[in-house]
Amino acid sequence: MSGLDYETVAKFAQQGGTLYFGAVFIAGVVYALWPKNREAFKRLSHLPLEKDEDEHV
Repeated sequence: MSGLDYETVAKFAQQGGTLYFGAVFIAGVVYALWPKNREAFKRLSHLPLEKDEDEHV
């Protein structure tokens, strides 16, 4: 029998998926905290608090 049984493939998929999503998370955090993006995120964080010109009630 080859070395590709269910347990081996499942363990590889779990570890690979964890590493992949961890890398995506770290990349997102780095992007959000990058100094060049600070002003854009600050402006966007205040956007929900601004009064709309069109009042939709």
